[in-house]
Amino acid sequence: MLLLAHRGASADAPENTLEAFAEAVRQGADGVELDAMVCGSGEVVVCHDERLDRLAGQPWEVRTTPWWKLSRADVGSPLGFAPARIPLLAEVLDALPAHFLVNIELKCDRFDDGGLAAGVARLVRERQLAGRVVVSSFNPLCLFRLAAVAPTLRRGFLIDPDKPWALQAYALSPLVSSHSVHPFHEACTQERVAAWREAGLSVAAWTVDDPRRARELREVGVSYLITNRPGLVREALR
Repeated sequence: MLLLAHRGASADAPENTLEAFAEAVRQGADGVELDAMVCGSGEVVVCHDERLDRLAGQPWEVRTTPWWKLSRADVGSPLGFAPARIPLLAEVLDALPAHFLVNIELKCDRFDDGGLAAGVARLVRERQLAGRVVVSSFNPLCLFRLAAVAPTLRRGFLIDPDKPWALQAYALSPLVSSHSVHPFHEACTQERVAAWREAGLSVAAWTVDDPRRARELREVGVSYLITNRPGLVREALR
């Protein structure tokens, strides 16, 4: 089971920043999970929230704010860390070590993704990183668009625990997933994991910081464990 640091090692560094990804490397993660969205000037940035109220104490909406302005936001101090900034996806891909896996989540709940899927595909293709990238999303339309522009790029469908299970797991997932399915960890029963694996899909469970639960998920066959504390979980799994 491979450990992916959730938004980087986000328990110990400000989420989705270069500092958090560097900390994930230091803690011995196998890779990172990060969030990608398009900002107001068209660049793909790494950020989870649509607005920066929580992260930076600013009312700015990412999709309408240009990069030059977003790059000045401090997304470290409001979370209790040293000052940090929102990075471009290109910066993160260039900074990660060559062995690291990267789970890029497409953050878009609208019909029009503003070029997000195509932009991510271009950045991955330019760096020849397809062999160690998985692209996931809760939005099946994003994954359909990704399949159209980059059919060989590995795709994984995120299952929302607050939406109907059967529709997502049995109807949408087989249509949009080429590599993996990404359920909340409580949905990962032995029977479900076995069925997904039999269908040829890896299972990426989120978000697990409890060592005991991590060991349970390894036993039932989960392929990727997404965690805020990769160092702690790594030590527990030894």
